[in-house]
Amino acid sequence: MKETIFKQKHLLSIEDLSPEEIDLILEIAESFVEVSTRNIKKFPALKGKTVVNLFFESSTRTRSSFEIAAKRLSADLINFSASISSLKKGESLRDTVLTLEAMNPHIIVIRHSASGSPKYLTTFARSSIINAGDGFHEHPTQALLDALTIKQKFKTLRGLKISIIGDILHSRVARSNIILHHKMGNEISLIGPPSLVPKEFEQMGAKVYYDLKEGVKNSDIVMMLRVQEERGGGNYFPSIREYRKLFEINQETFSLAKESAILMHPGPLNRDVEIETSLADSDKSVILQQVTNGIAVRMAVLYLLKGERNEIIN
Repeated sequence: MKETIFKQKHLLSIEDLSPEEIDLILEIAESFVEVSTRNIKKFPALKGKTVVNLFFESSTRTRSSFEIAAKRLSADLINFSASISSLKKGESLRDTVLTLEAMNPHIIVIRHSASGSPKYLTTFARSSIINAGDGFHEHPTQALLDALTIKQKFKTLRGLKISIIGDILHSRVARSNIILHHKMGNEISLIGPPSLVPKEFEQMGAKVYYDLKEGVKNSDIVMMLRVQEERGGGNYFPSIREYRKLFEINQETFSLAKESAILMHPGPLNRDVEIETSLADSDKSVILQQVTNGIAVRMAVLYLLKGERNEIIN
């Protein structure tokens, strides 16, 4: 791998990244995809460095992949559980992070329900901060792993049409993907009921559709999102039955996309609500490939923030 310069100290949002930095992250992630196929998957770029996973919301994919990514880079890892911490006794987020920083970590990966919490940490923390999802704001590494999956399929990340369907209003994944694909010059369609896809999203460079068939037509990528019940998403339409009737992607509606189109979902899936089971399990689906790529992308981000650059991936 060629020697490169990555000037970011933190990864807080896709908004902060240039198209060239996005390309760089994906280039390095591709190398880590290959590393992950070897019998010995360890790489010493973060040996002697400490990564803290600081998760205030439940997570399976994101937390596990950051943990695996850190271990494959030979980092020391601390998994911090908010449910059994001093936060339950009234300690502030600031004091919790300062306590963790007294242990001299190098990177803190944070997921929090409050938008802007990762950026708040940068105002006083010495560590590099990675946003693993903050409120309704952003989820940058999810958008990056989605981009890697798209690039593997189409050999490019430009000149594509991406249709994102579902609960856009409450989705940080959608926001990060919209920003990323707008930077790359791709066409973005947002599809769902008016209550979950307000016209204001057009200000981000996307087209809004309230008809699933119209929005999916000629798409290269169909990205499904679940209705986020935990954030009140289920209160924005009359019933799940009606939502499914109008906005579930199935074999018939997916056939309106290009023949080469792929189906994506950040998970967890609500099968036979937003996505028909037979389609989720078909050869058009790259959902499990997204999970695999999540490890490689998070390895790339950790490497670029704190890795030893004299360690070359062969």
